[in-house]
Amino acid sequence: MANPSPNDVSLLTAVELRDALAAGELSAREAAGHFLQEIESRNKKLGAFVTVTAHQALTDAEAADALHARLTREGRQGEIPALHGMPLAFKDLTDVAGVPTTHGSAALEHKPAPEDGALAATLKSQGAISLGKTQVPEFGLTAYSENRVAPPSRNPHALGRSSGGSSGGSAAAVAAGLVPFAPGTDGGGSIRIPAGACGLVGLKPGRGLVPSGVSAGDAAKLVVAGPLARTAEDAALLMDALVPRDQAPDGGYLANVGLAPEPLRIGVSLDSPWAGVFPFAIEPEAMDALTLGMKLLEEAGHTISEAEIRYDNRYPEAFTTAWTAGVGSARIAPQREALLTPLTRTFRRRAQQRSALKVSEALTFLRQFEHDTLAQYSEWDLILMPTLAQTPRPIGWFTGGGHSGEQWPSEWAGDADEDYKRQCEYAPWSSMVNVCGLPAISVPVHTTHNGLPMGIQLIGRPGSELLLLQVAAALGHNA
Repeated sequence: MANPSPNDVSLLTAVELRDALAAGELSAREAAGHFLQEIESRNKKLGAFVTVTAHQALTDAEAADALHARLTREGRQGEIPALHGMPLAFKDLTDVAGVPTTHGSAALEHKPAPEDGALAATLKSQGAISLGKTQVPEFGLTAYSENRVAPPSRNPHALGRSSGGSSGGSAAAVAAGLVPFAPGTDGGGSIRIPAGACGLVGLKPGRGLVPSGVSAGDAAKLVVAGPLARTAEDAALLMDALVPRDQAPDGGYLANVGLAPEPLRIGVSLDSPWAGVFPFAIEPEAMDALTLGMKLLEEAGHTISEAEIRYDNRYPEAFTTAWTAGVGSARIAPQREALLTPLTRTFRRRAQQRSALKVSEALTFLRQFEHDTLAQYSEWDLILMPTLAQTPRPIGWFTGGGHSGEQWPSEWAGDADEDYKRQCEYAPWSSMVNVCGLPAISVPVHTTHNGLPMGIQLIGRPGSELLLLQVAAALGHNA
């Protein structure tokens, strides 16, 4: 396309925007200015962004345009960065130099980060332009992005509903068109849950594929960065930037994402390691998504069969121990502890009361759980289930009301255990994927009668990130 108009920019996929920027049909400053204007006009209702760094973004965009002009003038177009001028945003758990990282907590002092974290450094080095920081739950602990720092992140498809968590602000921003795509991080479902809630493709890569830097609070090695995008192709573009070239498939993810995979053996399972402690009901809308996903997969030539997976009933306690260990060691001044949310305060206290031996035993169990679960999954190429057991939840639903004006029973308002239970019932198929270190993807396949997106989750074998993107691309084209 030649010289996209502002209206055209909003309609471009991330891949199309990348091509327009690389060809010089659109300047990095024009692209940044367009999306900053969208944020300015729409974020107040959406709550996707906590901090907008407009001045720095425009400065960086001008520098990107100058580099593009120089390389073009010198005939070195091949050296133009892969994400030249691409606007995006980082969730507010990721350090971006010169910008406060709130971690979603009012209990912390919000000082500007001295340098970029590994994720920001990787994407900025490839030409991406950061527009700001997006909303998260406190310390990334929950499946909804509500905290005491800024307004809650709302679902663009229904503003009274949550966009999920912990990458909720990023997912809302992508789904609303405030950025073309965004990186998320996922330690227990934090990419896939908001992707499912907001109707996006959300890929959690396998353990160790995307460099993440040092994280002392993640002893179980649960957290990995991955893309949130509107299409599988856009997610593949971001994967090409996130994954070191020697770890990527030949030619990269984007070059291969359109290739149809060979017929696959896919096992469908509704089993969850949380079911023994928190028996959960699956809403009809989630089953509708699963049924449609199965139909589309079968039409694409894949074989679907039931997979009965048995999970060790000690999992919930062990996972919770590992998941909350980091918040127990977080540096928080005693006089600021009262500013923590009830859930964080409760789980921090419990983490501090656990012995090192108890944590070590939990980590040992989780490694055995990983071994046992991988052995069961190995009978199939992919494991399939709904992304979420319920439709996107109303704002305030997990905590007992407060943000939306709706109220839930006062006897449990602010009750950390009821909050946690509801999260596990909402997303019962997420965290075990992190424990197993496997790649998994959420793919939107269904829209409810009242306009809410619903997705399916596909869990792959180690190293199957490209395969998952290929299956998602095929589903997107056939839906």
